Amino acid sequence: MKKLVLTGLMLASVLLSIAQINIIPKPVYLKEEAQQKGFTINNQTRIVIESDSLKNAAVFFNDYLQKYLQFKLTITNVKPETNYISLTVNTKVSEFDNAYILSTSSKNISITGTSKPGVFYGIQTLIQLLPTEKKNELNIPSVTITDYPRFSYRGMHLDVSRHFFDVAFVKQYIDYLALHKMNYFHWHLTDDHGWRIEIKKYPKLTEVGAWRNGSIIGLWPGKGNENIKYQVLPDDVKITPKDAVIKTDGIRHGGFYTQDEIREVIKYAADRYITIIPEIEMPAHSMAALAAYPELGTEPNKKYQVAETWGMMNKYNNVLQPTEKTFSFLEDVLTEVMNLFPSQYIHIGGDEASKIWWRQSAETQKIMKEKGIKDEVALQSYFIHRIEKFVNNKGKTIIGWDEILDGGLAPNAVVMSWRGEKGGIAAAKVKQKVIMSPEEKLYLNHKQFMKEDSLAANKFLPLETVYNYEPIPAELNAEQAKYIWGAQGNLWSEYIANPAKVEYMIFPRIDALSEMQWSPKEQKNYPEFLNRLKTQFKRYDLMGITYSKRYLDPAYTGK
Repeated sequence: MKKLVLTGLMLASVLLSIAQINIIPKPVYLKEEAQQKGFTINNQTRIVIESDSLKNAAVFFNDYLQKYLQFKLTITNVKPETNYISLTVNTKVSEFDNAYILSTSSKNISITGTSKPGVFYGIQTLIQLLPTEKKNELNIPSVTITDYPRFSYRGMHLDVSRHFFDVAFVKQYIDYLALHKMNYFHWHLTDDHGWRIEIKKYPKLTEVGAWRNGSIIGLWPGKGNENIKYQVLPDDVKITPKDAVIKTDGIRHGGFYTQDEIREVIKYAADRYITIIPEIEMPAHSMAALAAYPELGTEPNKKYQVAETWGMMNKYNNVLQPTEKTFSFLEDVLTEVMNLFPSQYIHIGGDEASKIWWRQSAETQKIMKEKGIKDEVALQSYFIHRIEKFVNNKGKTIIGWDEILDGGLAPNAVVMSWRGEKGGIAAAKVKQKVIMSPEEKLYLNHKQFMKEDSLAANKFLPLETVYNYEPIPAELNAEQAKYIWGAQGNLWSEYIANPAKVEYMIFPRIDALSEMQWSPKEQKNYPEFLNRLKTQFKRYDLMGITYSKRYLDPAYTGK
């Protein structure tokens, strides 16, 4: 990560241009040549690539033109005298990683990147220079843009366990990330509510674990149950009271991805320079796995069920028993996952592991005594360290939620800080990579408005809060700040059951997220961002994206 220094003249140019050209995330440097004629795309325009290695970028642009503007251009390696869009790689045009320079004139458009991803990011900017309505010719203004990302990790997450989304929509979701210059997709594939990835060695994970018999429709204690008290355990952990009323819809829900479908999605993302990070939850959030293989739980004679409820009552569900059988199971699962996903990183969860189950299990207590593990917090650390060692031996690196800090951080792990910034700060101070993803700032399943139009998690996350979030905490010095790898938005699907609701929840907050991840901190300006967003809304309409029209109301105040 390198700090941008703009001269006063350059900054003035940027501010002047942004008022007329509306690109999100905001480029590092943009100058409009207002006195010069721009470029016109017509049916004779060619996309010229210097080699087939840039075909992904050309095809993505062509697909957008064809799908939304009814244009289809010829892709070629032969450059005509005029009327072409040129895509090239030149590592010398910038000292920054994945940078690009985009320039337009009346004769051509040129996108030169320092890498293939850089060229692809230039294409995303070019898309935002296109008209937002169908025309016989597409006029592009005359501009010069120099741009590169602020953070190396620019991620977005999707939970497919609480509600399953098919391959076609997952691809669409990846396209949304690509349009916002994001480069990591965190795929939350397993949880209490459904196991979504085929594992050949353990077929019951999808035969049993991929399906639940209903989903919660009534939260407890609920009306008439206000006086019900929690059952309180020795460590003051509250669990669902035995006489609480819980209502579910009784509708079977589920689905999973075959390994062939997983490979298909991985390739689709790779063509867009997006790395997919799979998440296999452990030791908690494992009820779907336990329903399939109950012998792995702390109550091996119990008939576990794939969870039908979420929220507070689900937070204290059973955990995996730390036996050799369990570790053998997890190693087998992770081996298949690592063989599927080329990602260097495997997310292993590690969050919200209630210690009550280990505490009351005679088998767990025996294991702890044999291994000299002093308490259940230390057992959590032992569990994560052991999995990390296995993953490291396979040449991969684990990512975990910030609970993996409890009892001592695994030596090579990347920390995804969700319970605020404290975990991320602690990890950065000991020189370990951090992805900032604090719940209060970047959980896009939280409602966008104080009075929400539809059911959402009962917390408020307005657009402005996402936009103004700064991933590098002030407590870190310059050296420690280098370990803030980037930031990620999360979308948990408890109350998100269909693609339209996904779109409604992420748009336009994904625009704010992308600008926070990509653009120089010095250039961020929320009122000016809102002005640029007006053009983006027109693009949403062109693309048929679902979003709240409340943002278009002149009386909208952000609440």
